[in-house]
Amino acid sequence: MSKHYSIIVGSMLGASEYVADALAKSLINMGNTVTIHNTPTLEDVKDEPNWIVCTSTHGAGELPDNIKPFAKALETADLSKVNAFIIGLGDTSYDTYCFGALMMENLLKSRGATLEASAHLIDVLEHPIPEDEAVMWFERMLETA
Repeated sequence: MSKHYSIIVGSMLGASEYVADALAKSLINMGNTVTIHNTPTLEDVKDEPNWIVCTSTHGAGELPDNIKPFAKALETADLSKVNAFIIGLGDTSYDTYCFGALMMENLLKSRGATLEASAHLIDVLEHPIPEDEAVMWFERMLETA
């Protein structure tokens, strides 16, 4: 059964955008429809039930600038109708490895969203092409759903 997915991107240097593009291609090949939100707003996705949040971490464990207003809006939102996957990109040589994704995971759970799996954290030192790892993981998640 085909679904529509909203891919919500948090990116400073573009890696999360590449992951979003690769996930969109995979989903479309499976017969789904996709909207990528590179400057996400709650208004854009509030009626969409299937989210994929793909974010890096920036600075001292912070969300990228483009997704901060979205995360702030989520703090008071009812997400009880949202089913979400979270993919985090990070570098394990930093103490704040994937804090952005973990922050989004906690925020979505606290606002009532259903997480389809624990956040998938991708170490770019181990996976220099993170989009390949993200697509393999996501396709496995859909197969077992």
